[in-house]
Order: sequence, then C-alpha cells, then structure tokens
Amino acid sequence: METTAASRYVRRLLARVRAFDTARPGVWDATVTAMWTVSALVDATGGGWRTTSADATVPTWLVVVLDLALVLPLYWRRRHPMAVLAAMAVAALVSGASGALLQAGYMQLFPVFHIALTRPPRALLSAAALLAPPLAVASIRFPTGYGSTGEGGWDLLVVPYLWAFALASLAGITVRSRREERVQEVERAAAAERDRIAREMHDIIGHNLSVITGLADGGRYAAAKRPEQAAQALDAIATTSRQALAELRRVLRALDPEAVRSPQPGLADLPALIDGVRAAGLPVESEISAAPTLTPGAQLTVYRIVQEALTNALKHAGPDARTTVTLAHAPAATVATITSTTPAPASPAPTAGQGQGIAGMRERAALYDGTLVCGPLPDGTGWRVRLRLPREDSPS
Repeated sequence: METTAASRYVRRLLARVRAFDTARPGVWDATVTAMWTVSALVDATGGGWRTTSADATVPTWLVVVLDLALVLPLYWRRRHPMAVLAAMAVAALVSGASGALLQAGYMQLFPVFHIALTRPPRALLSAAALLAPPLAVASIRFPTGYGSTGEGGWDLLVVPYLWAFALASLAGITVRSRREERVQEVERAAAAERDRIAREMHDIIGHNLSVITGLADGGRYAAAKRPEQAAQALDAIATTSRQALAELRRVLRALDPEAVRSPQPGLADLPALIDGVRAAGLPVESEISAAPTLTPGAQLTVYRIVQEALTNALKHAGPDARTTVTLAHAPAATVATITSTTPAPASPAPTAGQGQGIAGMRERAALYDGTLVCGPLPDGTGWRVRLRLPREDSPS
C-alpha cells in the first residue's frame, strides 16, 4: 500500500512538473540552465576539472569560458537543438585540444535528446558528426593518459561518450514514440466519438423525419374528408418534432463533459417507439418478452437497430406492408427480429452494405460482439433484420 501511495505521489508530482513546463517553458529552461551553470562554475573555479584533465596547466579563465560555452546554450536547446549542439561542439573541440577535457562536455547530450525527440531520425547522424571531431582531436592529442593518476586511454574517453549518445538518442526516440501513441489514441477516441454522434444523429433525424413524413401524408389525405384525423396527425407531428428536438439536444449536450445528460433510450422505450411508427401509418405487431439485466449501452444498441429497421420499413415497404417486431432473451443472447411483409413481391430494398443506416446498424452490433443479418425474404415479399447480441455474462 505504501509503495502504491508513493508511486501515485510521484506520478502527481511529475504531472505537475510537466504542466508547469508546458505553461512556462522559458522559466523551466532558465532554471535548468542556471543550475548547470552554477555546477560548471564551481567545478571550474574549485579546480575539480583537473581530476579528469590531460593537462592541468590550462588557464582557469579558459576553463571558465569553456564551461560557460558548454552550458549557457542549454537555454535554447528545445527550440534550436541542432544550432545549440553545433555551438557546444566548438567549445568541446577547444576543450579536447587544450587537454582540459571538461565534464561539462556531456551537456551536449541534452540537445541530442531533443534532436531525437523533435527531428527526423536522420538528424541524429548530423548530431553524431558534430560530436565526433572533439573526441577525435582529444584521442589523437592524448592517446595514452589523462586524469589525475596519469592513467587511461583514448578508449576510456570515447566509449563513455558513445554509450551516452546512444542512451540519449534512445531516450528521445522512446519519449517521442509514447507521445505519438498518446496523440493517436486521442485521435482514435475523437474519431470514435464523431462516428457515435453521426450514428445518433442519423438515427434520430432519419427516424423522426420518416415518421413526420408519414403523418403529413396521412393528414393531407384526411384533411378533405376527416378533419378530426387531420388534426390528430398534426398533433402527432408536433409531438414527434418535440421528441426529435429533445433527443438532438441530448446528443449535442454530450459534447460538453460537464453537461447533465438525460437517460439514453432503452428497451423500456420500445413500445413508445412502435406506437409512433403505427401513428405514422405502418401497421406493426410486437412481441417483446421481459428483459433481463442489460447494460445501458446494449439496450441503446437494440433500441437504435429496431428504430432504424422500422424507419427503413416505413420508407421502403410500401402502403400495404405489415411489420412484426420480436424481442427474445435466451441465456446466451438477446435476439431482435424485425420483419416487413407485403401481399405481393416488394420493390427492391437497399442491399446490405448500401447506405449509412445498415452500416450503422452493423457497427452498433459489432461494438457488443453482436451479429446483424439483414436481407430480403426468400419469396421476395419482404425484408428481415435479425440482431443477435451476446449476453455480457456469457461466453463470446
């Protein structure tokens, strides 16, 4: 428990540091540069640099100048990493040629990290080319000895730099890859949310407009002979329009994470949906068994697929069509079947795979490992849509 609490604290602390860095990058860069500048000056004026130098007689003023040249450019390392590395390489070249061999030369790894983080991979070759001359000059001038003991060799000078360069490059590439993965995850989530909203808008607008169209057609014919039925049709149009507006507002409010969302439609709303389709002029018989416990998302999937199937029947089945909706619940799955039939062979309906409606139904079913089968009846007198949605507490 203590380890978990400590890791959470560290994550929160790192998150705050990253947030501060994002909000005030200049302050962070100045702080880092100042910290390393103080360390370099302490090393230069205190004589600590002599423990790793090949020539301890290098003037102190030159050591101070070289240290400053190796750390002050760090302030611009994120904005211009290649230019910073080039400037630092000049100071590192003088350090190697003079025999000072300052440890501040390792500061070159900071711009190397940012090159790997923000530049194309080939830029690392240019960075390696900038680091090579100082190491070559130092190795040629002092091939057999450096440091306070007079021991060592060129390999002990070059190999640590090679390892450090490799680690800095790998760290930059790793952080870059993780950032790109996070960006891709955000983009995928945004695309999925756009698709979800598009499906909701299609289902809401398509269904309600189809119902309103049916009611308007019926009201137009009834206006001449049965004014009371025309008035009922107008009332139904007004009710359907208000429902459509309410659902659209709910979908649009979903774009605001702080908004209070109204409940999504579920299986309990199917009778009202069917009544609305009947009012629009499509005879519908229903057989809906008692529902087991289904998640809100699964219920919304069933509701939207039934809604889309009824909308298609209302638009394509013809005036003499009859539609049956059955909803059955087995231990392993929930099955919804919507069948539209006509007395004579119906006009060709959209084939499976055409239009946004069928594609949207398939996508909704796939989200819950369901299967959707739709197509004409064998005798050509109708169309059937069958959804099988596995129970979440049963094996897939």
